[in-house]
Amino acid sequence: MRRFLAVCTATAVVALPLALSTPAAAADDASVVVVHGVPDLTVDVYGSADATYTAEEALLQDFAPGTVTDPVALPGGTYNLAVFPAGADPSGDPAIEATGVEVPAGANISVVAHLNAEGTPVLTPFVNDVDPVAAGQGRLVVRHNAAAPAVDVLAGGEAVFSGLTNPNEDSADLPAGTVSAAVALAGTTDPVIGPADVDVKEGVSTIVYAWGSAEDDNLALAVQTIDGLHSSPSGVPSGTADLPLDRTPWALAGVALLAALAAAGMGLQAKRTRA
Repeated sequence: MRRFLAVCTATAVVALPLALSTPAAAADDASVVVVHGVPDLTVDVYGSADATYTAEEALLQDFAPGTVTDPVALPGGTYNLAVFPAGADPSGDPAIEATGVEVPAGANISVVAHLNAEGTPVLTPFVNDVDPVAAGQGRLVVRHNAAAPAVDVLAGGEAVFSGLTNPNEDSADLPAGTVSAAVALAGTTDPVIGPADVDVKEGVSTIVYAWGSAEDDNLALAVQTIDGLHSSPSGVPSGTADLPLDRTPWALAGVALLAALAAAGMGLQAKRTRA
């Protein structure tokens, strides 16, 4: 049960218990994205003002592995949530529930639900580097979130990031253009993921997540982008995602709650090595 609760915490994308509108981004809003990198686990998410949940209150259903939520700007506040296995009766006991959780303001965070090197589901929050890049350049960030040993990231058959271990990241500011990248076990050149073309755009941070399990032969990539880095941002940087969510914007705002849980329970991790 402890393992299952950890998984549900890590993969929860939750809605606010209050019907919030989406205000213009403010400088002290939190910007939060959730990446689902736990294979074979799908969840339903509910929000409620009184901590009771019904099927009609499902705010996100069938949140599946390999997807990235849209970023959301959310003022700090206090919120409730509940997470159930996909299709479970929400009138029962939730797999995990949190009430009265304080959401921190001002952070730009990606929260990744993934397997650690041993294959155990874990939650890793990353603080995103949103410092400006030089004219004509973009930022490439690679994050190792797979159940796999250390890896090298290859470009043109040569290692550009070496010995990257789970759950760490490496990054470099590069001239804008298309990079053909692959992931190989450290010290080898035989790709275990890719090669795949990665579009590095000017003024954009392109974040590539390696997720899945080498043992189960389901390694894959997910991509997040953060734009507005070509100059000092006027607000919270936005991004794009592989999975557009068609729910109302206020439902998406609850992803910031997951970051609050991570920060309260684990301490926020910012593991950054600049190439």
